[in-house]
Amino acid sequence: MKPVSKKFTVLAALALASFTGAIGWWSGQRMSHAVATAPVAGRKVLYWYDPMVPGQHFSKPGKSPFMDMDLMPRYADEAVAAGAEVQPITQHSLGIRTVAAERGRLGGELAVSGTIGWDLRLERIVSARTDLIVDRLHVRVPYTRVRPGDPLASVIAPAWSSALAEARSLAQSTDAAARELEPVAEARLRALGVPPGTRLGPDGRVLLTAPIEGIVSEIGVREGEVAATGAILFRVNGTRTVWLQAAVPQADAGGIKAGSGVVAEVSGLPDRITGRVESLLPTLEASSRTQPARIVLDNAGGMLAAGQLARVSLDEDSGIERLLVPSDAVIGSGERARVIVRHGEAQFMPMAVRTGRSRGGRTEVLAGLEGGEQVVVSGQFLLDSEASLAGGLERLGDHGTHP
Repeated sequence: MKPVSKKFTVLAALALASFTGAIGWWSGQRMSHAVATAPVAGRKVLYWYDPMVPGQHFSKPGKSPFMDMDLMPRYADEAVAAGAEVQPITQHSLGIRTVAAERGRLGGELAVSGTIGWDLRLERIVSARTDLIVDRLHVRVPYTRVRPGDPLASVIAPAWSSALAEARSLAQSTDAAARELEPVAEARLRALGVPPGTRLGPDGRVLLTAPIEGIVSEIGVREGEVAATGAILFRVNGTRTVWLQAAVPQADAGGIKAGSGVVAEVSGLPDRITGRVESLLPTLEASSRTQPARIVLDNAGGMLAAGQLARVSLDEDSGIERLLVPSDAVIGSGERARVIVRHGEAQFMPMAVRTGRSRGGRTEVLAGLEGGEQVVVSGQFLLDSEASLAGGLERLGDHGTHP
């Protein structure tokens, strides 16, 4: 057996000493840590954390899920010390300006896009209520503009022809007994489903006419075809008003009410069109997280057409009072949104916030602030960088955990 070298003996002794020291340090840390976990009276605890995983925050004391050790408290005065310190004279030269976070209602205008479609309440269907033959089409192409009483088609419908001839004879008769039968003839026409405005032509053909002023958006038959009972012959859409379906972000839908005023702009049209919100539809687009709003637009000039895209501004009136800060004060977005808050005359620190809607240069703060804090609206990015270099963000984990 070879003798153990002197060099190896020294290395083994050093390793044993290091291990013994590490055990002693760990034991000391455990003892001091056990003492430090008890909150100090008179100091505000912001949150509890594991020193080995400082970015994870907890709302109450207990055991760490990462290590076999108790959670430690983070105090408010420690958080302030972890921020940036800028003396007042330097604040002035850097243009640092603060504004108090105050409660209020976020109103204003919401600009969204939408697609124009027919107002379905003005739609009329001319259908075959009996079997008939289309003898002649007077409107041959879709999207023909018509007025009430304009001829649409001449059809051969024996049941309708006889009922119309009888009603016409009674209306033209001077005999009092015959005139008394007019209501019976009108009832027969309704029972047979003769469309209002239908009249009998001189050749015995039945003439179907347009029921309203508008656009013939659909023609369901051609000349010479046999139309069975229930078939759609013509679809006529009124144009006095149109519907615009706008995509309202889910976060903004609460501020949109039925009857809210709307101003729409359509590319190619010089004038802005006024309207009103009829209703928010009870459905949500999953991919875009938007809720459709049905808007009624005035179309007295007939310039709007189905399928056009429009940009609309909605008058938003949120009745919910929330904490508001200038939008310029918010750094980042989503889960990483934060603001810089001034404490005293020279201390600045980052505070994580959860934001809501933004409108008119103001943003809702849903969590992270209590109200009255002085948030930085000018020079905040410089302070944010200074706090990051000082370790503020890392040590705090963007403190101000969201509820």
